[in-house]
Amino acid sequence: MDHPIQLHPTALKQKGYAMTRTYFRAAGLFLASLLAGLSPAHAQTPILTVYAPDYFASEWGPGPAIEQAFEARCGCDLQYATGDLLPRLLLEGASTPADIVIGLNTDVTAKARASGLFAPHGQDNAALHLPVDWTDDVFLPFDWSYLSFIYDSGKITTPPRSFEDLIAAPADQKIIIQDPRSSISGLALVLWVKAQYGDEAAAIWQALAPRILTVTKGWSEAYGLFTDGEAPMVLSFTTSPAYHIIAEADDTKRAAIFEAGHYPYFELAAKLAGTDQPELADEFMAFILTDDFQNIIPQGNWSYPSAQARSEWPQAFQDLPIPDKAIYLTEAEAEAARDAAIEEWRRALSQ
Repeated sequence: MDHPIQLHPTALKQKGYAMTRTYFRAAGLFLASLLAGLSPAHAQTPILTVYAPDYFASEWGPGPAIEQAFEARCGCDLQYATGDLLPRLLLEGASTPADIVIGLNTDVTAKARASGLFAPHGQDNAALHLPVDWTDDVFLPFDWSYLSFIYDSGKITTPPRSFEDLIAAPADQKIIIQDPRSSISGLALVLWVKAQYGDEAAAIWQALAPRILTVTKGWSEAYGLFTDGEAPMVLSFTTSPAYHIIAEADDTKRAAIFEAGHYPYFELAAKLAGTDQPELADEFMAFILTDDFQNIIPQGNWSYPSAQARSEWPQAFQDLPIPDKAIYLTEAEAEAARDAAIEEWRRALSQ
């Protein structure tokens, strides 16, 4: 599954190099584990096993900095195990060696919760600064953003302020979106349309279909086509322009802000009920809400930190335009709407 917030163009170009680095790091961890078995001092160091997506633990992701910051306070060894999170956890069941999982998203929480593998996070949700009232006591957001269409202001001078504007745009103002069957951003888009338009969602997709240049499997391919100039607009997130501003000194990539509101997306962490390091796992869940963790998020994951007010964000993030309203489906609502929303999208684009 793709990760639409973090993998921006420079990171994509470094992917091959990073994969090599990841391989040798994994080999190093394996060797370290062997040596630890020979050394009583090393054997006494507690290990916290954190399941994370590949992007999170990569050298361009937030994982290395988070690992360093947490180990400085815990006296432990934080070790990432990367890959597809929920399928692996469901396969391993209660025998999973994971203590923490980080990088889940709101499109899988219903299935994850039903597994019974997770324990309450034990943190105060009042510490969160989110566009919705977060009451979940199992899945704790560590970052978030709004879904948005990112446009090139050198090619589009009057950005859309609604889906109706997007539909009525000139014929050459094509958009690139992602497939909701394989992409979390694509799924968020069809849920956004469904949440806003209800029974009229199918008609919106039928009208929008001529504006769509292509549908990609994941976010990375779509965003790469956009930055290559294949289309002037792409489905992404309101935080995406921060990368271009900070890393490239380029302010031409901007988020189109819709007056009716935008769909928020949250990335989540959770504690495994069967952890053999419960105190250490609790310490990590509490660490997520600290500034030491939250300060890593904006330029480590190119998204909003979940436990900081806007006034605490880096200036480039504070300056980004942000929607006035969240159009959001609860976990139960999203689960109930998912299949119909995807089918409406599929039928409209297949005509």
